[in-house]
Amino acid sequence: MKIMLFGVACVGTSTVGELLADQLGYKFFDFSHEVEAHFNSHITFLREKWWTGHDYRKNTRVVLQKILAENADDFVIAMPPSGLKDFYWRIIQKDESLVTIVLRDRAVNILKRITFYDDYSQLMESPVNEENEHLYLEGIRADMEYFGRTFTRAKHQYRINGKSASEVADALLDLVNM
Repeated sequence: MKIMLFGVACVGTSTVGELLADQLGYKFFDFSHEVEAHFNSHITFLREKWWTGHDYRKNTRVVLQKILAENADDFVIAMPPSGLKDFYWRIIQKDESLVTIVLRDRAVNILKRITFYDDYSQLMESPVNEENEHLYLEGIRADMEYFGRTFTRAKHQYRINGKSASEVADALLDLVNM
């Protein structure tokens, strides 16, 4: 089985995906890491090179094509929030065997998990504090609304409701084994 996880930033696609892959004995791919390895560059610099999200997806679709072509067997892949848009979607919809799952959670729960990285993908200290947390919540909600339109393309929607990553992985294991 080939499982693709989607969701807004910090909803848990990578963490849950890795746990789910371990439980199933599958390979795990984090699409962003695969893009960085393929282009030998950090995401920040690739996004600067291709100014729009459209151009970014147009150029990085080769990574998704490569993963699908080279991995006919079972795997789990954590995709970016834009993973069900244009160029990626055209690839995904051609393969009916793909199990597509969107992870959803409340903005306040996502804010608790939010992590920040510098331009070189190094973890950095969170700038969120009591004075500015409302701005981050607004940003998360805006992303949820924006990507929510394409998230409806997925075969499954799973509401995390503040559960731990291991609880979500267990629930997804039940979902995919139905």
